[in-house]
Parts: sequence; C-alpha cells; structure tokens
Amino acid sequence: MTLEAVFFDVDGTIAETERGGHRVAYNAAFQELGYPVHWDPELYGKLLDVMGGKERIRFYWSQHPELPALSDAQVEQIHDVKAAHFRELVNEGRLELRIGVKRLLDELASRRVPISIASTITFEGLDALLRKGLGDDWQDRFQYLGIGDVVPVKKPDPGIYLWLLERHGVDARDVVTLEDTRAGLLASVGAGIPTLITPSDYTKDQDFSEAACVASSLGDPGAPAHWRLSSGAEGSGLIDVGFLEKLVSG
Repeated sequence: MTLEAVFFDVDGTIAETERGGHRVAYNAAFQELGYPVHWDPELYGKLLDVMGGKERIRFYWSQHPELPALSDAQVEQIHDVKAAHFRELVNEGRLELRIGVKRLLDELASRRVPISIASTITFEGLDALLRKGLGDDWQDRFQYLGIGDVVPVKKPDPGIYLWLLERHGVDARDVVTLEDTRAGLLASVGAGIPTLITPSDYTKDQDFSEAACVASSLGDPGAPAHWRLSSGAEGSGLIDVGFLEKLVSG
C-alpha cells in the first residue's frame, strides 16, 4: 500500500482554535446581538460534543427554554457574526498552527501527496487561519475543502470522509486522517481510514482506542512528538511522510 492522500481536520488539529478562538468569538457574537448568553470554558468543552457551530447553537437553545426562540435566520446571523469575530482573533495573531503542522504540510507538498480538509469550519474562518499560517496561496496546497455544510450530517457520521474518498478516487486504506476528537476518529474509522490523533486541549481525556496512532503533536526539530501505535509500540520524533506511510502499510 502507498500513501495516496492525507485528510486534515482543522479545529484542534491544525490549530488550537476552540478555547481562545471559537468560544471567545461566540461570546462576542452573543454580546453584540444582545443575547444573555455566555459560554465559559467548562461549558464550552461540553458543548463541543455537538459537532457543527449552528448545531451547537440550536442545542444550547433547546436546553434553555427561558431564552427567546431562534429562527433559522437568527441562527445563521449568530454564526455569521461569530465567524467575523473569529477572523479578527486570527488576524490579531491570537491563534497559531500547532507544532509540526506547517512542516508536515510542506513535506507532503514536496512529495506531491494530495491533501484535503475535512471540517465544519466556514471558508472565511479557514481562509483567515491558513492565510495567516501558510500565506496567501494556502489554497494551492489542498485538492478539496470538505468544510461547512458540504455534507448534511456532521461527524461522527463518516459522510465527510466518504465524500472526500469519492472525490480523490482512492482506497480508504491508502489514506491517513489527522484528527483530534473522538467524534472525528469515529467518522474517519467509520470510512475505513487509518487515523492519527493529536489530542487537543479539550480532547486529551477522550477515548482514542480505535486510532492507528495517538501523538502529542506532529513534532518539530527541538520539539519532538511522543507517540503510541495501536500495537502498543511507543516512541518519539517527527511525524513525517515516512511515518504516515507506515500507518497505511499496517
């Protein structure tokens, strides 16, 4: 087997965007639009079990009948205002790529391994994040952007990964997915894809027993990753293309 493609989740995987990014942006949107809502870090961690921003808003409102009912247009408005605040946070330099992400993306590009994105993030949020971290030509790195509402059901449903596999025209066993949540892991392995997990701040205590590998990060020179394979083998170093090739070869 050869490495035919690599799929990246975004929030928590490419960058630690949740606690100091999306959560802060939601609260700014609630304040701007006059909703008496504030999501503290602990509450937001629980809300992350609901995949998708608009779905998260609807779920929270369903648990608080004292709040005024929201129309679909109002949910979209909150989400849009939140996205604008998120872009501001990125542009202020408050969110950076995780250790090893740019290095691995550069190596994949040099080896001509196709890369795609699988995330519920909006294009505007992704554009702000990757333009800041990778430069204005960041889109040239990716074959497909499986983002937002491109599929009707969010992770842990495997739909987004099945969508990407169909477009790449590759066998799931020849792909590696990079994720940071259990929901993302279940979506990826549900599509038959070997999955490498780099737990994020909010997900470090989740169950990743189905992962091919769990690593502290992707690693950079001077900041090695510590990893454990599904076989139980452990080690440290850089997660590079050669490492990913071993994951698809079993």
